[in-house]
Amino acid sequence: MTAAADAKNTATRGYPAGDLRVGDADRDQALCELSEAFQAGRITADEFDQRSQLALSAHTGKELTALLADLPHDHTQADLTAPCKAHRELAAWIVVGTSASAATSLAALAVTNALSHPARQHDNRRLAEEVLARMGLKVPLPPPPPVPGFDWVGTITPAAIAVLLVVVIIAVRRAAHTSRSQPRRSPR
Repeated sequence: MTAAADAKNTATRGYPAGDLRVGDADRDQALCELSEAFQAGRITADEFDQRSQLALSAHTGKELTALLADLPHDHTQADLTAPCKAHRELAAWIVVGTSASAATSLAALAVTNALSHPARQHDNRRLAEEVLARMGLKVPLPPPPPVPGFDWVGTITPAAIAVLLVVVIIAVRRAAHTSRSQPRRSPR
């Protein structure tokens, strides 16, 4: 690019010059720049709303350039305030590690519950009834559990939570992989 073309591009911020009509892509780019300025704290929420409405109704490059005239065209400060890619990856690894350890613990609990056999409670009940009868006491005992044996709730609940945590791990890993594989869009 020549120095004159570069100066022209800076003055119009890459939008059509003067009264030339803008397209949807130009309006979208202006909204992106306004969003970056809002995220960097350069404009308030009210200013962002007002300018966004004006950007969506803009017809010419001059209108879009006027909306952004008091905002720096240099995106380095906005990039500094954006969360670092390394922090996002670290957060993804923390979520994956925590979910994996919790899923492993819950899966072990589910297997332990499935393989363990509860004590026979009705033997204890009969003994209590006999002791109380010898003493001449009639104490109503609570009814026995429906079926002593397999603890469905204690087995299925941790297993279901472990499966859900594995789904979380897969989703976070997939999201981290797609964000790594997509190139970062360079500012205009």
